[in-house]
Amino acid sequence: MPRKKQPVDQNAARTVGALLRSLRRTAGFRAVHQAAARPECPAALQTIYAYERGGLVPSLHQFLDLVEFYALKTPDAPPEIRHEAVAAVVTALTLPIYHVTDAMTLMAKLQTPGPANRRSRR
Repeated sequence: MPRKKQPVDQNAARTVGALLRSLRRTAGFRAVHQAAARPECPAALQTIYAYERGGLVPSLHQFLDLVEFYALKTPDAPPEIRHEAVAAVVTALTLPIYHVTDAMTLMAKLQTPGPANRRSRR
């Protein structure tokens, strides 16, 4: 059965855009074109614009590539960007658009419950 494209939660799209915009600015790129001009930038100028304004949502892989670019591949980025990048990834993983929390819930359901009075071995 073919999958139907689900509408994107606009709040989540704006959240992802804000995370990427903040990382870009912290990395020292005041404008999108400065980041997109770097050869190691993983996305085109118009794509970054679309992500940042919430008009387009990056795949999780593309989001992670951009976070890595801003935090690890930008030579003049301040060291504290790594903390901001970790927070951005954690925030993104909890958004419904990436379905990570759904996967975690399913994994919890799939685990076989152990005996009620189980003692640990020492």
